[in-house]
Amino acid sequence: MPSWIRAVILPLSGLLLTLPAAADVKARSCSEVRQAYGAKGFSLADIPYQEIAGEHLRICPQEYTCCTTEMEDKLSQQSKLEFENLVEETSHFVRTTFVSRHKKFDEFFRELLENAEKSLNDMFVRTYGMLYMQNSEVFQDLFTELKRYYTGGNVNLEEMLNDFWARLLERMFQLINPQYHFSEDYLECVSKYTDQLKPFGDVPRKLKIQVTRAFIAARTFVQGLTVGREVANRVSKVSPTPGCIRALMKMLYCPYCRGLPTVRPCNNYCLNVMKGCLANQADLDTEWNLFIGKRHSTGPITKT
Repeated sequence: MPSWIRAVILPLSGLLLTLPAAADVKARSCSEVRQAYGAKGFSLADIPYQEIAGEHLRICPQEYTCCTTEMEDKLSQQSKLEFENLVEETSHFVRTTFVSRHKKFDEFFRELLENAEKSLNDMFVRTYGMLYMQNSEVFQDLFTELKRYYTGGNVNLEEMLNDFWARLLERMFQLINPQYHFSEDYLECVSKYTDQLKPFGDVPRKLKIQVTRAFIAARTFVQGLTVGREVANRVSKVSPTPGCIRALMKMLYCPYCRGLPTVRPCNNYCLNVMKGCLANQADLDTEWNLFIGKRHSTGPITKT
């Protein structure tokens, strides 16, 4: 044996002979773990005062440990609960934002409709008096159908507006010619030639364009807010898989079992666990971003 190797080994062998055997190492205290475990509301009767052999552990490393079987089970359930609460809390802002935006826009648009109907009614009462009041249901039906379309009813806007002008023409034709009695067939024939006769000038065409644009945009927007709220509600209800629960337990509470309750997982480790637990939700990421992007055209959803 070369002299330089002997010069290194002999001092080391002497040092090793002076170290205590593994069996002689005193078990570490579980006092920090007991404090942290009790702070979460668990009974301290479940936890030993010093480390014990860990062959009974099913998730955490089977080393000397501060965890009993009961502790591992309870901490596993605690990790599941904390994860579910965290997802619920994180998605709360998105859900409440969609709800509040929907409520504000719906109130705003309904108020516009009510004001428009009231203003039109007041103006026509002042202008035409009893003549209008006797035929006001034509206009009331128009606003009823507009409201029904806005709230998602099966209404064809173009057909509904055409019917309105046709009905209005029939009423006016009768009022202008009270000395005559017209059959239903005759009045229907008159209404069929509304486009050719143009008794209201270019007003029906312009109104149709304006009403169609406004109501299609309003209905689409309010329905989009409803869909966003429903998606956020469903996604926030997470049911962790057994594999996810094991990963959460290893990340959050296996340090307790090793006597290190203050140790926190690194950022990359946490991200990997979250990606695994939220794999189904992650599949929605692309479509959700596209959806939010479209909503940005009418106002971004940001915290204020």
